[in-house]
Amino acid sequence: MKKISFLILFLLSTSAIFAQDWTTNFEEAKILASKKNQNIVLVFQGSDWCGPCIKLDREIWSTDIFKEFSKSHFVMLKADFPRRKANQLDSEQVRKNTLLAEKYNPAGYFPFVVVLNSDGKVLGETGYKKVTPTEYIAQLKAFEKSK
Repeated sequence: MKKISFLILFLLSTSAIFAQDWTTNFEEAKILASKKNQNIVLVFQGSDWCGPCIKLDREIWSTDIFKEFSKSHFVMLKADFPRRKANQLDSEQVRKNTLLAEKYNPAGYFPFVVVLNSDGKVLGETGYKKVTPTEYIAQLKAFEKSK
């Protein structure tokens, strides 16, 4: 019984280590990015309806490689636009996400990934690509060097 309890505790603690830290507040993301001297990765997604968004989450954002790298390199900001009633966001979050989309994603692409500096200046843009997490990281880092 002790072995099972230990195993459960171990699994829960290791999953917390690799948890992705996302924020949904742009102003908080800018402050945090400034304090940490990091850039922001802003992700526009439709978490419950957009196939490529779901793939991007599963193949890149949810991988241990990306989670570990992003913890010390990026502030992760999510602007979600779910469609299912059960997943609807509160009206204030919908308003904030809409304002972000008007500024950074006026064409309405999903998924759409924007790398920003701590002032909100666009450094680069991308979307879903069938690449490894390491290759995706390299592309995000290249945006930082190019501007």
